[in-house]
Amino acid sequence: MTLWEQRSREERDLLNPGFCANLLWHAAAGYSDGPGESLSFEESFLVLPFVLHRATREVLPRSTRTSLAVWLDEYPLARGRVVSRARLLVSFTKEALTFGGTHGLIRLDGGMLHADMGWKKAVTRVLGRSSDEVRVCAKRAGFVGKWFAESGSAATVLSLIGVSP
Repeated sequence: MTLWEQRSREERDLLNPGFCANLLWHAAAGYSDGPGESLSFEESFLVLPFVLHRATREVLPRSTRTSLAVWLDEYPLARGRVVSRARLLVSFTKEALTFGGTHGLIRLDGGMLHADMGWKKAVTRVLGRSSDEVRVCAKRAGFVGKWFAESGSAATVLSLIGVSP
């Protein structure tokens, strides 16, 4: 991992562990709002690739009524983009998981990622002072979590997207 001071400004702004941990918190919270219990550790590595890339984020469905399988069929290029970005963002996701876990925002238990809902008020307050794009990223991360919950097991989600743990 590159030292923080040696990272580009874009990397420090977009991929900082606090922001990425916040997105993982939203995804885990969204997942628990769906029929599933918790976002899997493996699925957490797909959140940033779906949410940070504007073109992908903007074509995500507005509702979970559009299944992940149908969406991937409608947007085949998105699948390739998510897979390639997932590989590139592994270290940033790990850093976000570590940061979020260290600060109590999220916790990993039995291979499942849980959002500490005690942070909800603080997260909402911070988002209120954030840019529109940051709020959209957080909202879409929550959607991705819920979408994954409604798509079946983690193995199903990973298989549909074409990645393996």
